[in-house]
Amino acid sequence: MSKTVKSMIIRDYKERIKDTTDATLISIRGVKSNDANKIRGTLRKKNIRVTVVQNALARKAFEGTGLANLGPLMKGSSALAYGGNSVVEVAREIVKLLEEFPTLELKGAVLDGQVFEGAKGLKELSKYPTREEGLSQIVTLVLSPARNLMAQIKGPGSGVAGLIRAIETRLEKGEEIKKVG
Repeated sequence: MSKTVKSMIIRDYKERIKDTTDATLISIRGVKSNDANKIRGTLRKKNIRVTVVQNALARKAFEGTGLANLGPLMKGSSALAYGGNSVVEVAREIVKLLEEFPTLELKGAVLDGQVFEGAKGLKELSKYPTREEGLSQIVTLVLSPARNLMAQIKGPGSGVAGLIRAIETRLEKGEEIKKVG
């Protein structure tokens, strides 16, 4: 392959991943073509792209990006899966596809520069919360003390209100209320 063609491929890879800092690396070698199309179609519905890459050229394209850490995992047939809302969502979808397509090979993933190697790493990553889930957990943690405080403040007031309601009900029925003490 000529140097010109290689530089065009590298430019294409850079253009495809320009906004991508996190991705998963898989191998679709051994997956039948119809199954590969099903995999791509399923992922496309979730706005996840799959790009089969040439390892050496991809390593050059990934230099200086968050995907550079995937370099050591690029051996044999490699395909980059990226997009969606987060790499965690991509990992979840790929792990889910593994049930239907067991020949799909999970090579690893990178999230904020941290590498998750192999099927074990990708399955671990799929259990992480997505950005939205993480934010909702943080909001819950932040609001929890305030909610507890409001419950403590409201508790005695509710008790007093219940007593007043009971007294009011008895008075409406014409019952006499005796003083205690």
